[in-house]
Order: sequence, then C-alpha cells, then structure tokens
Amino acid sequence: MQTIREVMTRDVRVVSPDQTIREAATAMADGDIGSLPVGEDDRLVGMITDRDIAIRAVAEGRDPTTSVRDVMTDRIQYCYDDENVQEIARNMAELGVRRLPVVNREKRLVGIVALSNIASCSDNRSKQTLLDGVAQPH
Repeated sequence: MQTIREVMTRDVRVVSPDQTIREAATAMADGDIGSLPVGEDDRLVGMITDRDIAIRAVAEGRDPTTSVRDVMTDRIQYCYDDENVQEIARNMAELGVRRLPVVNREKRLVGIVALSNIASCSDNRSKQTLLDGVAQPH
C-alpha cells in the first residue's frame, strides 16, 4: 500500500491569519490553486479556499483588506503522512473534500494531498473511492 507521503504535494504555500484576503487570493492565483493552509507560530490553524473568499467575503460585501482569520475555516481536517492512500481516500470521500493538509506525527505541516494526487497514484480502488465520494453533484 502506498502512503500519503508518497503521493502528496510537498511544496505548500502557507498564509498567515493576519494577511488580507487579497493577499491570499493573489497567492492562490499565482499558484493556480484553490486553497491555502493558514499557519501561525509553526502550527496549522485553518484553511482558506477561493470559495471562502467568494462566499464569506465578496458575497457579504467585505473589503479586500479583511483578514484571512475572518473568513478562513478553522475546523481543520487533516491526515498524517504515514497513513495509507486507501484509508485517506475513504476519509476524504466521507468528508466530501477534495484536499487535505498533511502533517507529520509532530503535527507539523509537510504537504497537501488533493484529488489529483490520489488520481495519479497506482491504487485504482483509492481513486474510485475518492471519486465516488467527492465527484457527486450537489
């Protein structure tokens, strides 16, 4: 069985909760990504997505200088880098999420695992499990 460590993306951009949503959106645009982990004092404290910015900021008429802290999701779902891909694919499907931050056993951020990472792994069962769970219409 493959571990998440073998398929995750290691190059992770992190924003601070005190940065602005404009800065977060710019980082997302520069990286062509839809979410960023939010870190403070070397700890993962949240996630901010393009959807968070659209729904919790733009739709509510907030200013682009609104802090990330004000619109981020602070209930963090994550996985460990030594967990197996099948287990995490099943967990992501149950949660209905397309990406999870990856931490080591000291709970330090070491990567991100996304639908695309699992789709490119060699475990066909993991791919199908995840796709069945997250690729459903609302």
